[in-house]
Amino acid sequence: MSKPKTIVICSSGSFYKHVNQIADELRQMGYKVVVPATAKKMKGHGDYDISKVKTWMNNSELFKIKHQLAMDHFNEVSKGDAILIVNDDKLGQPRYIGPNATMEWGLAYFLKKPVFILNGVSKDANTYEEVYGMSTAVLDGDLSKINL
Repeated sequence: MSKPKTIVICSSGSFYKHVNQIADELRQMGYKVVVPATAKKMKGHGDYDISKVKTWMNNSELFKIKHQLAMDHFNEVSKGDAILIVNDDKLGQPRYIGPNATMEWGLAYFLKKPVFILNGVSKDANTYEEVYGMSTAVLDGDLSKINL
């Protein structure tokens, strides 16, 4: 029996509640799933207010926390078998992919790992070329389309 493939989920912190729901679905499908450390903590205490986590926004000395969170997730991307970018709508920005998820995507792409995008984007989106040119599959919300 082969060991389960690991999918590392990448997204904006605004989507962490949905990220945890998707992670549960993927686990039921037989995958090992890694979510951002902050998403895991938020699930544990049930508070998904991302503004409470971003302490560095009020104290620049705390940017070291942001740095460490990013580096830790980069390490997970490098160890995982694939990534899934969760790109929900965010404050009037359809199918948002933020800076951290973009950097993680670039790392996975460079390491030749499969990159799955949860939702497609319109042709006028600033990420259109990357979503359709630099991903393994656009899932259109259907996790069953993941093929590892």
